[in-house]
Amino acid sequence: MRRREFIAFIGAGVILPFGARAQQSKKVYRIAILHPLWPVTELTESSSNRFWRELFLEIRRLGYVEEKNLVIERYSGEGRAEIYPKLARDVAASNPDLILAFTNWMVVPLKEATSTIPIVAMTSDPVKLGLVPSLSRPGGNITGVSVDAGLEIWGKRLELFREIVPTLSKLAILGLRQNPEGASMQAAAEKAGIAVVGPFFLEDASEAEYRRVFALMSQEGADALFVDGSPELITKAQLIGDLAKKYQLPAIYPFRSYVEDGDGLMAYGVDFVELFHQVARATDQILKGAKPGDVPYYRPTKFELVINHKAARDIGLLIREPLLARADEVIE
Repeated sequence: MRRREFIAFIGAGVILPFGARAQQSKKVYRIAILHPLWPVTELTESSSNRFWRELFLEIRRLGYVEEKNLVIERYSGEGRAEIYPKLARDVAASNPDLILAFTNWMVVPLKEATSTIPIVAMTSDPVKLGLVPSLSRPGGNITGVSVDAGLEIWGKRLELFREIVPTLSKLAILGLRQNPEGASMQAAAEKAGIAVVGPFFLEDASEAEYRRVFALMSQEGADALFVDGSPELITKAQLIGDLAKKYQLPAIYPFRSYVEDGDGLMAYGVDFVELFHQVARATDQILKGAKPGDVPYYRPTKFELVINHKAARDIGLLIREPLLARADEVIE
């Protein structure tokens, strides 16, 4: 894959045939895509990750044609947190027409690096992060989508979890120290009368560290697992799923990719396909002339339950038919 690839955007205020829309715009736009983890070769329409594929398919559906009127430059922090601020400054210094930035790790330093380049961001709660004053009127140069479904969603996840593991008594929490979800996960468990062992914070992203933490969970007698929504953990979905299976730990995850890609047990969370589509739509609005500050920040309203029936059988769990019937998808 080339580091720089060409995707064409044409704003579609009205529905026109694909070819007609492609001929309307003569201007060539330059956009930067910035992610802290995913390699640049994955940030394409042919990505192994369905969400990236959906982003570019939505771009194409809106009328954007490759190698016509938009250059996209892709950047990855490759999981090296120490370079994120400099990478953000370098991208801002290149002065693209618009930046697509993913996760708090990239958007926060970008806010410090530029107040003029339009930024379409995917973050947690942007108001709490200090990125925008409100969701409806972001102001400034940043808009986008939030993956934050509200901290109360952890209570809902626990309700669903207990339908699969009714004997749940000791819950482990896997996450990053700086993720504020940890406190909400613990509060949800305590409210339900479930003891929390941990939380177990990862000190680095090495496989050895994940193995150390899972061994400690087992030693502490955990009989189930919450996994927080940190994007760093998503890239280790397969390893987390393998370790949960090894230690016979039923786990509930915030995103379906854990269940699809990592053989996880169940996930309840936001519909990332819709969120990536919203990123494309916000980009389209801005390229057509809208100011980022006038484009409302999107907060998810649609949630999905995905259950991996095979993963349940692998650890000896019986999932009752009523819950399977309520799932948006069951993986056999």
